[in-house]
Amino acid sequence: MNNKMAMIFPGQGSQSIGMSDALAESFPLVKELYQKGSDALGLDLWRLVHEGPAEALNSTENTQPAMLTAGVAAYRVWVDQGGPQPATMAGHSLGEYSALVAAGALRFADAVKLVAARGRFMQEAVPAGTGAMAAILGLGDEEVRTLCQQAAQGEVVEAVNFNAPGQVVIAGNKAAVERAMALAKEAGAKRALPLPVSVPSHCALMKPAAERLAEMLETVDLKLPEVPVLHNVDVGPAETVGQMREKLVQQLYSPVRWVETIQAMKAGGMERIVEAGPGKVLTGLGRRIDKSLEFVPVFDPASLEKALEETNA
Repeated sequence: MNNKMAMIFPGQGSQSIGMSDALAESFPLVKELYQKGSDALGLDLWRLVHEGPAEALNSTENTQPAMLTAGVAAYRVWVDQGGPQPATMAGHSLGEYSALVAAGALRFADAVKLVAARGRFMQEAVPAGTGAMAAILGLGDEEVRTLCQQAAQGEVVEAVNFNAPGQVVIAGNKAAVERAMALAKEAGAKRALPLPVSVPSHCALMKPAAERLAEMLETVDLKLPEVPVLHNVDVGPAETVGQMREKLVQQLYSPVRWVETIQAMKAGGMERIVEAGPGKVLTGLGRRIDKSLEFVPVFDPASLEKALEETNA
């Protein structure tokens, strides 16, 4: 275990066609893991990720198992190539499930089925076209919370992802999100960008999905992780399996407290944070949260080699 290193996993939004290709070419265990996921789901995950089409990959019930597999694959390659076990882990939204698999709390095959159902529950909770998410750039957290309250007008719009200083994502009913975006621009936001998602994650509209997820979680074998996992909902590890289930349920309709998560890692003595999975989204956010921490992405053979050299130095 590297007592000064943490591992983080990205969530939805980091997916792309071909996202695991480079790792799979060098490390057979990547395609083997995709095959295990495909067998568990009855869906050819590798073909989906390797060939697309993008519309199918971006459909929530497919994105979630695909991203979970990509993140866990990157972590398993890391371990296979001699990367040290981190002292703590976390994942952004869906990435929390990747962290729990990597930390030994949840079996991979169970997790793939669980997150596919989670995606389906989320999609079915809010009819397509009636929910929305948007990124608000350049305003403080409290300003965004306040303008959401002003924009709600009996509907739902909430600040749901605290991703970096001056970058907050809002979610809710489409019209309310549009009102909040207009208010944000009036308040001096640098940008208010609608996000290309089909589900308004982490807001009160997800409570029906959370109820269904709670039922399914009762049927899944969970155990406490071998490495502490900081949960999105309260920036702390679960102390019991029951508490872990509850945190995963609450996560669906509660904000992702990502800034606080990175700050907690720093307070816990972490110096280097490795992002395992496609893209470099969390690395970019992390560098904005705390420039004194070293963020290292692992998504292909070159980035893996660089991360291993730096971490084992």
